[in-house]
Amino acid sequence: MGLRRACSAGSNPAGRTTQKSKTELNLGRFLAKKPYNPSLYFAWPLISRLGLNLSKLKIGKVGDSVTRPESSQAAILAALGDGKPKTHRELVQATGLSDAAVWSALARAWRDGSVMRTEKPTYEAVKFFRGRAGTSRTTRAFHLYLLTPKGEKRVKVGGQEFVAFSERYLDVRGGGKKSKASLILEFLKKHGDRAFYSKEIVEALEAHRVRPVDVMSNVRRFERKGLVYARGYRTESGQTPFVKGYLLTWVDPEKPREQALVEAIERTNKRLVKEISTSPIIQRVHMIRDSIIEATKLREIVGADYLMRKLGCTDKEAEQAIERSLQLYPDLKETKLFGAYRYFYHDSLDDADLKAAVKMKENYIRRVKGRANRIGHNWEACVEWFVDKFSYGAHFWTQQHRTNMDPKRITLRLIKPVGGRRHAAEVDRVWEVSQGLFAKPVTYVLECKWGLVHKRDLDDFVNILRWSKEFGADSQDGRVIKQGVVGIFAGGAFDPKEKVRVKDEAIDLASYAARLNLQLLKEADFNAKLRERGCKVTVERISKLAADETEVRGGLDRAWDEPEKSDEVLGELMERNKKLYEFERMLEEKVKI
Repeated sequence: MGLRRACSAGSNPAGRTTQKSKTELNLGRFLAKKPYNPSLYFAWPLISRLGLNLSKLKIGKVGDSVTRPESSQAAILAALGDGKPKTHRELVQATGLSDAAVWSALARAWRDGSVMRTEKPTYEAVKFFRGRAGTSRTTRAFHLYLLTPKGEKRVKVGGQEFVAFSERYLDVRGGGKKSKASLILEFLKKHGDRAFYSKEIVEALEAHRVRPVDVMSNVRRFERKGLVYARGYRTESGQTPFVKGYLLTWVDPEKPREQALVEAIERTNKRLVKEISTSPIIQRVHMIRDSIIEATKLREIVGADYLMRKLGCTDKEAEQAIERSLQLYPDLKETKLFGAYRYFYHDSLDDADLKAAVKMKENYIRRVKGRANRIGHNWEACVEWFVDKFSYGAHFWTQQHRTNMDPKRITLRLIKPVGGRRHAAEVDRVWEVSQGLFAKPVTYVLECKWGLVHKRDLDDFVNILRWSKEFGADSQDGRVIKQGVVGIFAGGAFDPKEKVRVKDEAIDLASYAARLNLQLLKEADFNAKLRERGCKVTVERISKLAADETEVRGGLDRAWDEPEKSDEVLGELMERNKKLYEFERMLEEKVKI
């Protein structure tokens, strides 16, 4: 007897009561014969709609009554009957059951062997629209379920492993094991008198497969609950971890909140103090703090250059130590003079004393830094003069600038930030030389630095050329300098003691520059040309005595044309700029006072 035939009713109104009783009898007999058929689950809404009452109907053995079977599991098995793996959400949609009913039925079916589940969960990025709050993102973990093939304990479908029930496959979040979150919290609570770096916690709980990402994701939840204190380098917008990760310690909830936090902070302080003897950067941080406090007591501010010289390390290490000091100690403050020169002080410095100290440093910068800037530009003019003098057919590039900058200084556009330059970088000179009628011209790019040249200066110049739109190009090996472009670096002197390690070999700067395809020009190279001419001047003296680049070019022209009178050129420059030198000395004396 089919389900449709069992539920069919006649159209005679007079016989409706009799027909309904007959339908109840037929349907009851049908359900009694096949009470566990999964498809019968869908008959119960029809039974309710027809108003049939089967609870009082006696069928089969004496005392047996027809009741609605426990059909959640049967409905799930029917939905999985097509052999395709499905998720919990798909089963909810297919059966119309509630989330809780599907979860419960899936758990029973997995345990009794009716279905198999994926061995490992699948992770999916999910977006949620929160109205005015915007869109939030989260990662959802879910399993797939499949009807168990006969006699199988493990099958592979669609590249995923499906397994029968076993205790080792239980999810931690389902209560099968102790979670990683509870392990981390118990570890911190058990060692509540100590502070640990996050990497140390990972090493201690390695046997439980705790990863670095597990530690901080759970610690942030514990921190919001007030159970854990996390400490790192402080910045204006947040914290960054130490080398070994964040420093973590337990916050006792049974103690007053303020007292528990003070004790937690003290534990982290003790741990940081222990690192002083083993961590060079912590030693530098304390030296920086001591120097700034000392200067504050003397009503002064400390410059970054002074701190770098005092630390006696590389510039990069010193800059890193300064940044860490400002993050670790919020009472250390920074101010920038003229938007470029960094100075530091302690917040205990009085406002009036701070203004006085800033004014003194500004006067010092105007003179000392201004003089260095002037000499640097004069050095560029010296190099340009020699290039123009000895390079036949040289054509210099020019650009119009909104400021009073020399038109021969060229601004390059960068496609990637280089050394703090985000969108543009300047080079001192660019010129082209044609080597023949049909040969492509060679472009030379000049970078000058007055003073001692280091490896970082060469690397910075090469990176500017490589990442500029004008002189860089993409290749199979990455970003390279275009063919036909030659970089020239002119420096006052190159450190002869500096060695560059390339693989297992230590080479000097000249050899390193050759590997970078750079040409090096030194002050001694230009002075040799002047001596060959019989001139009694040097490029160093001209650069220091001339007031600007125009005087440099004019002085070199006269010295070259009349070498026997070249010493008079220096005398005239000294006489003409005497007031400038006196002003410089006056400012330097004020700074010393």
